[in-house]
Amino acid sequence: MANAAGVCELIFFVNGRKIIEKNADPEVTLLPYLRKNLLLTGTKYGCGGGGCGACTVMVSTIHPVSRKILHYSANACLLPICSLHGTAITTVEGIGSTTSRLHPVQERIAKAHGSQCGFCTPGMVMSMYALVRNHREPTMDQIYEALGGNLCRCTGYRPIIDGCKTFCNRADCCQLKENGTSDVNGVSNHTNGVNGLQQASTVNPNQNGLFQEESFLPLDPTQELIFPPELILMDNENKVKLTFQGKCMTWISPASLQELLQLKALYPKAPLVVGNTIVGPEMKFRGVFHPVIIYPTRIGDLHFVNENSQGITIGAACSLTVMKNTLQDAVTRLPEEKTKVFRALLKQLGTLAGPQIRNTASLGGNIISRSTTSDLNPVLAAGGCVLNLVSTDGSRQIPLNESFFRGSENSFLKAEEVLLSVQIPYSRKDDYISALRQAPRHVNALPTVTAGMYVQFEENTDVIKDIRIFYGGVGPTTVCAKDTSKALVTKQWNEVMLSKACTLVLDELSLSPSSPGGMVEFKRTLTVSFLFKFYLEVLQSLNKMDHSSPDSSALNSFQTQLPVYSQTYQDVPADQADYDPVGRPISHQSGIKHSTGEAVYCDDMPAVDGELFLAFVTSSRAHAKIVSIDFSEALAQPGVADIITAADVPGTNECILHDGVVSLLAREQVLCVGQLICAVLADSPSQAKKAAAKVKVTYENLEPIILTIEDAIRNNSFFEPQRQMVHGDIDEAFKSADQVHEGEIFMGGQEHFYMETQSMRVVPKGEDREMDVYISTQDPTGVQEMICTALNVPSNRISCHVKRVGGAFGGKTTKTGFLAAITAVAAHKTMRAVRCVLERGDDMLITGGRHPYLGKYKVGFMNNGQVTAVDVSYYTNAGCTSDDSIMVVEVSLTKMDSAYRLPNLRCKGTACKTNLPSNTAFRGFGYPQVALVTETFMSEVAVKCGLPPEKVREINLHRGITKTHFNQDVDARTLIMCWNECLEKSSYQSRRLAIEEFNKNNYWKKKGMAIIPMKFPIETAAKFFGQASALVHIYKDGTVLVTHGGVEMGQGVHTKIMQIASRELQIPLSYIHFCETSTSTVPNTIVSGGSLGTDVNGMAVKSACQTLMERLEPIKKKNPKGTWKNWVKQAFLQSISLSATGFFRGFERELSWETGEGNPVQYFVFGVACSEVEIDCLTGDHKNLRTDIVVDAGISLNPAVDIGQIEGAFIQGLGLYTMEELKYSPQGLLYTRGPGQYKIPAVCDVPEQFNVSLLADAPNPHAIYSSKAMGEPAFFLGCSVYFAIKDAVAAARKERGMSDLFTLNSPATPEKIRMLCGDRFTDMIPKDVPGTYTPWAVNV
Repeated sequence: MANAAGVCELIFFVNGRKIIEKNADPEVTLLPYLRKNLLLTGTKYGCGGGGCGACTVMVSTIHPVSRKILHYSANACLLPICSLHGTAITTVEGIGSTTSRLHPVQERIAKAHGSQCGFCTPGMVMSMYALVRNHREPTMDQIYEALGGNLCRCTGYRPIIDGCKTFCNRADCCQLKENGTSDVNGVSNHTNGVNGLQQASTVNPNQNGLFQEESFLPLDPTQELIFPPELILMDNENKVKLTFQGKCMTWISPASLQELLQLKALYPKAPLVVGNTIVGPEMKFRGVFHPVIIYPTRIGDLHFVNENSQGITIGAACSLTVMKNTLQDAVTRLPEEKTKVFRALLKQLGTLAGPQIRNTASLGGNIISRSTTSDLNPVLAAGGCVLNLVSTDGSRQIPLNESFFRGSENSFLKAEEVLLSVQIPYSRKDDYISALRQAPRHVNALPTVTAGMYVQFEENTDVIKDIRIFYGGVGPTTVCAKDTSKALVTKQWNEVMLSKACTLVLDELSLSPSSPGGMVEFKRTLTVSFLFKFYLEVLQSLNKMDHSSPDSSALNSFQTQLPVYSQTYQDVPADQADYDPVGRPISHQSGIKHSTGEAVYCDDMPAVDGELFLAFVTSSRAHAKIVSIDFSEALAQPGVADIITAADVPGTNECILHDGVVSLLAREQVLCVGQLICAVLADSPSQAKKAAAKVKVTYENLEPIILTIEDAIRNNSFFEPQRQMVHGDIDEAFKSADQVHEGEIFMGGQEHFYMETQSMRVVPKGEDREMDVYISTQDPTGVQEMICTALNVPSNRISCHVKRVGGAFGGKTTKTGFLAAITAVAAHKTMRAVRCVLERGDDMLITGGRHPYLGKYKVGFMNNGQVTAVDVSYYTNAGCTSDDSIMVVEVSLTKMDSAYRLPNLRCKGTACKTNLPSNTAFRGFGYPQVALVTETFMSEVAVKCGLPPEKVREINLHRGITKTHFNQDVDARTLIMCWNECLEKSSYQSRRLAIEEFNKNNYWKKKGMAIIPMKFPIETAAKFFGQASALVHIYKDGTVLVTHGGVEMGQGVHTKIMQIASRELQIPLSYIHFCETSTSTVPNTIVSGGSLGTDVNGMAVKSACQTLMERLEPIKKKNPKGTWKNWVKQAFLQSISLSATGFFRGFERELSWETGEGNPVQYFVFGVACSEVEIDCLTGDHKNLRTDIVVDAGISLNPAVDIGQIEGAFIQGLGLYTMEELKYSPQGLLYTRGPGQYKIPAVCDVPEQFNVSLLADAPNPHAIYSSKAMGEPAFFLGCSVYFAIKDAVAAARKERGMSDLFTLNSPATPEKIRMLCGDRFTDMIPKDVPGTYTPWAVNV
């Protein structure tokens, strides 16, 4: 219904509830509407660009042609609410809750331990829910595809897959579901098993495995929400044009093709939006504005799919999913020779984006965008597809060819024309077409280079009649090698033709060394590598391929097998009490709430009246003087309340760090791109963001601009102190060594990519300068102190509250304090509540990450591989302030020996001062960097000695009771146990022989394997660092409230603490509750980091519980047969305190830098990982085949949590070492500011065989209940994949007669793998001389 102004009411349903929006704003997307308008906060903001899946919902709609009801997953962050008229939306709250009934998807993901921090869980649930709505018993392929658009930073995906595959049909997954439990010497090998405790109730001691599938709720389709009948009635009515008018934008949805054409003639510049996957991100991230948007999705003419004698015609508004299903159906029905183009397109559609994008993005939008990274356009063009265009002047057809991509007159759409449909022709007998691509990640990643190639031969010959070669990724749009194609016509399909084609293509597609996206030599190599692959594919189709030729392996795709996962851990003793949950695989205490969306994160809290929203203005220069700041235009924007500058800070704007002073807000100069200058306050986040963009800062550039470690070394730009450790007689050891080798390796940084961005709310209480701070941080006391300093108020006025953190990994320590202090200043000035939630791009720009490292080493060794001397210097890129960098350097020097005894050692660490955002703490805290350097020189020692690398590693391991290089005892007996068990469980020797045989028979594919040990110290930077406090209340009804200083960020600390309290109080877990971490209940907390959370807070809780049990003991003695509730009630009646504090002093350990000796380590965590990979030497692609991990976890407090931490850390480490790459411009701007540019591991990156074992019978006397910390150690084991890749590359290089000593800088991306596997194609490409051009990106 339209009002007098012609503006319509927007009608749709959410979770069965009818929504009528009378003033729908076209600029508002579904995500903020759900969260702010409907208060449905289960749907999360993760990136805002459709790249992470945290905001996944299910859309149900009626297809405009078939009239069938469709259910599909979609990204709420990309769906304009105006596109939802007549649809039904289902969010995670709509399918089940703890107060009604859990949906089986929610239950299974939670009880299979598929949730840690929980922030990604609602999105995972909804992706899987949409799948089972369409396929009750999905296949494993469908499950992987459904989860392909969702990212998780915590779990490593394995438990999510395990929970989801319980829905799998038996035929596909029988071998996965028949995994039993074997028990050998008290150790259970659990590959499928037991649920944790719903509501943390009682424990069944007879359950085996990590979860018990038999206990799960059955999937009952009759319980699902039905499609609203009212929407069916609405759809049956005569459609009318819909108009929605916002403040700045008009959204028009025509009801017929004729209306659409009239609108396009009236508004020729208005874009047609279907899925909003292109226009949406352009508007959000690039500031593109469109006053009118036309939404043609309701027009049936744009959705028709027709099949005729020429081919298949697909409507331009058809989604990529519809296109995929249409082509798959055709491939199953039609002769193979007719479907060659279809098969090539299906190959691209299998990896293009994630399902949420494919479900909404249209074929027409993909084509019209002419994006250089389009996977479809090169194939559509090579296949000879035709575009059907219409306008008010009539219709016409144009070929999809090079003229279209160039935008040539008459070959591209006129302003008033609309793409109606795309005609995809059948192929013919003598046609051959291939689709090729290489991307940073197998799925849901834009390609580095993509190609479509077609050839047609003269009948019954191999003479080229026609050839078309199109590339994406090597120009501003899809490009055609037109001249090359012309020159190849009439040529025979042979090596001579191939050689000429490569030369011609390289000449025709000339890439500037400064081309956007960089990787220029890699892209050049891919253009000819793809040509070679196409040549071989066609040769094989012509039956002219010599199968004994080494080139035949280039055609072999990576083989996909059903995943096989196992987890092995030690069962609890048979005599352990039934109520005692310690040692059992208890589910995360918030896991169910994660999966229902009921778990409350900081930004889920409802806004109070008058609450303001903060957006930062950041520096656009790396090193500059601030000349002036003009706020006038920003202050004039609607909704703007104020702007906060350094002058508004009532206390101290500067913080004292290790080496100098750091400003909260810049005053006179900026030291990096992304430095905070001021903050804008407004009534909504969008208003604050728009106003922040209007602040005009005038700069005067300063010199020098130092970005890289090499820049810092040249300019002598370092933070002090520089640290050094010396052990043994290094000079004499070098003299007596059989061989001496020198080298260096660079390791890039890493973005934390916690799923929940930096989030905080500051609420003034209105008196005595008191404030409540609700914040996502690892360090509530640190935040409290920074706020107090900035406001000049005492600590007892500021209360910091942390309910849970949606991932942190070290990134929510110091930087969060700065952001919170500025937010508190804003709240103090306005006396209103202020909320600050960083967008993903700003978060990545501002907060820094893991330190890049450069290691320069000299190693002396004997011919048997025994290392006798090491001299190594580490340089780390600290950024513009020291932050935690000095501590990272210090701790990394104590960890650099990794698992090896290095008898004579000199190591030096230097933090480089550069004009980048300061890097900070990150999981592993320096160990992943320095240990990689150590493993690198160990592998090179093996090469120099002609020995297998595992032999060199084994001979140098710590054994028995030895000493570190800082003279602390190491009991390494369990290290050797882990090593031997991993060798045995991985079948290392037999698989090594099989790999060698594979490599002999495959020139273009190589496998590699590596086994890597780990010795991770659990240590404290100072004696006070290990202290902890706790507060335990027993209420009159017998329930218990536990509070401690640890922060729950996915590592399961609250779950383990509740297990400890349950054991100590001898009560069921269901009696125990944890509310929040708060500085008003437990003061002076220590940052939750260093894997110490359970170790220290658990001891404090244990102490408090023991105090309470001592008080109850006389009552229990008088009434030994009484119940817990009886005893508690009696204690109250006797005026016995039922509240107790607990305190743990810490470990009393530290290191002296004056002597280079000490005992900072409480204990060591040992582990070993063996990984196998396969690489494609032509593209640099790799596949993770198998990983076996054995870790000494002591006596695990919770095997499910510990194994989850190991797997999650390993996958995060795999990301660091093989794919995650931060790219900065030569001016210091971070390019990679979201999941579109920065790729973390996805579900496709989990090894197909993934086996994790906790070492049995290995109690640890130095921590609570003989356990060990598991949060950080296994991260480093991800480098086993890196060294497996290096092993495969070495095999390729050896076969090609290249040096077996080479440098593979981390991460081992496809670019580095491909360029190190030298061959005739890498030899033929033009090489760019460094220094003769300005690169697109620099290695910092």
